[in-house]
Amino acid sequence: MKLSLITFLWSGIVFAQLWSPCLSAEVKVLFLGDQKKHRPELRYAILKSALENHGIALTYLEDIKGLSEEVLKPYDGLLVYANIDSIEEGPAQAIINFVEQGGGFVPVHCASYCFRNSPELIAVTGAQFLRHGTGDMTTQLGDDEHEILKGYQPFTSWDETYLHHKHNEENRLVLEYRTGQPQTEGNDREPWTWVRTQGKGRVFYTAWGHDERTWNQPGFQYLMERGIRWACQAKQREEDIPKRVQSSRSEFEIPEMTSLPKDLKPFEYVDVGPKIPNYAAGRGKTLNLMQQPVSATESMLHQVTPVGFHVELYADESMFEGKVISMNWDHLGRLWVCETIDYPNELAPKNHGRDQIRILSDTDGDNKADLAVKFCDGLSIPTAITFFRGGAIVQNGTQTLYLKDHNGDDVCDERTVLISEWALNDTHGGVSNLRYGLDNWFYGMQGYNTSSPMIEGTRQQSFRMGFFRFQLTNTDPPRVSKLEFLRSTTNNTWGIGLSEEGLLFGSTANRAPSFFMPIANRYYERVKGWSPETLSMISDTHLFHPITEKVRQVDHHGGYTAAAGHALYTARQYPKSWWNRTAFVCGPTGKLVGTFVLSADGAGFRSTNPFNLLASNDEWTAPIMAEVGPDGNVWVLDWYNYIVQHNPTPEGFQTGKGAAYETDLRDKKFGRVYRVVYDQETQPSQIVSLNAEDVESLVAQLSSPTMFVRLSAQRL
Repeated sequence: MKLSLITFLWSGIVFAQLWSPCLSAEVKVLFLGDQKKHRPELRYAILKSALENHGIALTYLEDIKGLSEEVLKPYDGLLVYANIDSIEEGPAQAIINFVEQGGGFVPVHCASYCFRNSPELIAVTGAQFLRHGTGDMTTQLGDDEHEILKGYQPFTSWDETYLHHKHNEENRLVLEYRTGQPQTEGNDREPWTWVRTQGKGRVFYTAWGHDERTWNQPGFQYLMERGIRWACQAKQREEDIPKRVQSSRSEFEIPEMTSLPKDLKPFEYVDVGPKIPNYAAGRGKTLNLMQQPVSATESMLHQVTPVGFHVELYADESMFEGKVISMNWDHLGRLWVCETIDYPNELAPKNHGRDQIRILSDTDGDNKADLAVKFCDGLSIPTAITFFRGGAIVQNGTQTLYLKDHNGDDVCDERTVLISEWALNDTHGGVSNLRYGLDNWFYGMQGYNTSSPMIEGTRQQSFRMGFFRFQLTNTDPPRVSKLEFLRSTTNNTWGIGLSEEGLLFGSTANRAPSFFMPIANRYYERVKGWSPETLSMISDTHLFHPITEKVRQVDHHGGYTAAAGHALYTARQYPKSWWNRTAFVCGPTGKLVGTFVLSADGAGFRSTNPFNLLASNDEWTAPIMAEVGPDGNVWVLDWYNYIVQHNPTPEGFQTGKGAAYETDLRDKKFGRVYRVVYDQETQPSQIVSLNAEDVESLVAQLSSPTMFVRLSAQRL
């Protein structure tokens, strides 16, 4: 089929649509949203991903004034999920004519409060929203013989418990009634999901759908698929119904999320004056009320996880002397952390500043650190740490160092510069995420600073924004024998992950949270005339799923504008469907760790982000690192800072030497490390300690169920 691109220009907004998917789809639906509180673009992305392999193509639109019969003509149905209070006569009549002439109309949730100036459209919908409570709820089936409900089972989800009025019962059949608490006043069976006919057309409405807790439910997605098909008068797909009801994207079962406790102590706020940038309202706008920090114990009450998981605190600021910016484990299972005070604007001359590395240990086996030893001080903005030949490789400012303790007191005795002159004019665009690979090379990410690093006086190739690796000699001290830039990404890069096969994945800032690195530059460079393309995002959307509306972002609002990490789940404590298939990308501005489900796509991969591993409504929470630890659980490093944004500099503020805007609200002391533990783990969480001198035991650990342990044994 020939690919054609049709571009509509409405009110200065360019609306582009690739028509080949629509032309090949059985059902074509226009999804009408807006920029208001229900965040339709995010819900659109969830539903689009869930339905695109089931013959339904969705196209997104926000221009209600441009809606006309001509615009609606190519589509089988119109889905509305928005808060559009009033509608002009032209678009209103276009919708009514579209339905009465045989089109499908699918108003969802808040759509029953749209178009309040049009009694005709309220009647078409079947009722109007009146008020709501909130809570976990479920439904009872009404006419369970209707074709939409074949194979459908009511589910439970947190949602807004709608009460409707202005009911139009003409040609209306109720499919679901809302039940459970909180009940509506004087009505124990609130019509919740219904169908109507209008002229030659059909209407499907459901009150489900306030946020991702419902939109990510497989049951909701199944209900929407069958409701859309019925409204658009398309044949239902009956094959494999039970399996499809129980599963979702790429047959991955999306877990339900826990809910916040109802009796949480309110946060306290203080007026700090006009110091808080409010980028969503413009770079010159500011806010005054700042939430106060809370203890780690209190903050944990504000976290949600998938049902069946819980969060445990391993360490907090009582163990640190600065902001923890990176972490890793040695072969003994001890957690090494990089602490910084110099970040973001005080990179010290010659990289000798106030920052340090600390070793944390759990000596009594209660899964909580109780011993902290300062391994090294005098550093400046150390951003990554890994291990080799009894020492630590640390990215420290513009240098890659090798640090080693020679007398066994856990204090550094040796500092060797492995690589120098990394560019760090912008301190959040440097080198990060150093890790050991299956091929015995060390991998890392270079941010958007352009670096031409030096190795023993020899200048290396210049590169920026992407994957690189280097190899070390087996000497004391080691030397860098090779350095290779692997492939370019599109943005400032702060995330890398290795699969159990050694495949490389990564994340970047600015709307691109998930990448796959299939073929390194060196293979293209061997062929005259060939050159590699910049890698492109493999995720279906850049949008994320915060559980609070108090999200402050520089740009790319509502999504991963500061994605960090892309660690795959390479252990066996979590459910089997997660093994080597899910990846964890931190969204610190959204106060969450997103879970990305990876699926093979030809020789490459695609990913989708249907749920979070961890999310919080504490405005200080800012996860920046999530890695699978030696116990098989995911450990999360919480930057815990009210100010997460680095740049651009808001109006009225000054830019610092590290290219971050200056503010006294940036915290320098708080930080937490959490473990996200699966309640039904196959075996108790246990950190494996390896004996570097016992070769037989190291060989045995090459079959450990946890990739971290296997790699550590291989390295030793």
